[in-house]
Amino acid sequence: MDEDLRVGPSLVVPAAELGWRFSRASGPGGQGVNTTDSRVELFFDVVRSPALSETQRARAVERLGGRLVDGVLTVSAQERRAQLRNRQAARDRLRDLLADAVAPPGPARRATRPTRGSQRRRLEGKKRRGDVKRLRRSTDD
Repeated sequence: MDEDLRVGPSLVVPAAELGWRFSRASGPGGQGVNTTDSRVELFFDVVRSPALSETQRARAVERLGGRLVDGVLTVSAQERRAQLRNRQAARDRLRDLLADAVAPPGPARRATRPTRGSQRRRLEGKKRRGDVKRLRRSTDD
């Protein structure tokens, strides 16, 4: 299970840079929940990782800023009963988070003007709405 985490074609996080912590999961589960450390927390130090390039690190810190604690990203999983399956779920979550965080930004939006038809439809809708509201008004003054 301790293998490198392939995030994308240009990013592989070595297993040595991942930290694990195990604890008892909350919720129902009978006798097993009291004895099994099936909850998994996976740590990755985004700020000090040599696996990330400077560009990837800057993007990740900017996009994951709210989730980082002292530059460390933490992901947890406790849905499954088996620790092994929770470990895999945590790895998948970390991979998806990092892939989104280091992805280059999409193309810039090109400004366009509304078409004449869309402007006409918008104004007709506003007029209809105004007519409905006018008909609701009381005729008593």
